[in-house]
Amino acid sequence: MLRALLPKPHILLFGPKFRAWKNLNPLPNHHFLSTFFQYPLKGVEVVGAVLGGGVRAMSGSAVSSASAAGEQLASGNEVQDVTMKVLAAENDDHGGVIVEMKEAMDSEAFVSLLRASIAHWRQQGKWGVWIKMPIELVNLVEAAVKEGFWYHHAERKYLMLVHWIPEGPNTIPPNATHRVGVGAFVLNEKGEMLVVQEKSGQLRGTGIWKFPTGVVEEGEDICDAAVREVKEETGIDSKFVEVLAFRQSHKSFFEKSDLFFVCMLQPLSFDIQKQESEIEAAQWMPIEEYAAQPFVQKHGLLRYLMDVCLAKKDGDYSGFTLVSTTFSFSNEESYLYLNGGCLKSQ
Repeated sequence: MLRALLPKPHILLFGPKFRAWKNLNPLPNHHFLSTFFQYPLKGVEVVGAVLGGGVRAMSGSAVSSASAAGEQLASGNEVQDVTMKVLAAENDDHGGVIVEMKEAMDSEAFVSLLRASIAHWRQQGKWGVWIKMPIELVNLVEAAVKEGFWYHHAERKYLMLVHWIPEGPNTIPPNATHRVGVGAFVLNEKGEMLVVQEKSGQLRGTGIWKFPTGVVEEGEDICDAAVREVKEETGIDSKFVEVLAFRQSHKSFFEKSDLFFVCMLQPLSFDIQKQESEIEAAQWMPIEEYAAQPFVQKHGLLRYLMDVCLAKKDGDYSGFTLVSTTFSFSNEESYLYLNGGCLKSQ
């Protein structure tokens, strides 16, 4: 492709002032080329040299290779078949690239590679650049930020940095906006529900009884999270029945929004073994006694939830059961939660 598109001879330059190529025709003399390759202009990456249709790619930091190429250009020798050195990257599904940093390097070498890579991806018409920086390479974060990258999100072992190449509007999606929680309504055949008192949190020491609750873990389904939380907090084995209701709130956890799903579970065991680290007390309680707590009666959200639970107990309410599904873009199993009572296919 380069042979067909670029005049020859010429040198490919990338940097703040060079976007594609710099035509050097007639070819500079031997002294100029040797000097240029050994002492490239500040902020300019020498990406490649072309003579007679042959391509030689290089980095401005690779002085010895660049100088050798200059010697060959000046003497009229053809240089061929060496690829440009840029950061290894994979294409994403939205016109960008993803870089997963693995090798240790000093920040100066990293900046040189990063600048050459950005120039290369700009030529390819790429949009967003994602750099997954492991915690072991934290020394490179400041250098990336100074080159125009910003924080997108962080996990225990890495920081994700991102950069937008085009001059138009930035369409990179924000970090995850919601945390997902579950509450478990576990009802036995005696009409008793499983309740707990917590050792920490806002209700600590108040004597208020509540549902077992918790946060859905990464890669965990809502139905499985509810079963897990009940087991962890009370030792009770259970089976998911349906989602009864869900609530959305905002700025509840480090400015993130919250989705909270109330799930009905069927108990498979009945002897309680409370979690010592988090649970002060746990017991089976008549549902009417739970509903009569002043704290429940005082808060509209809890009253609504108890109305739903009481209606479900009496057979007057249907929630969302789960259906195993697959999507056309993936063969991975996922769950659709729906009220299928009125569907003809059910």
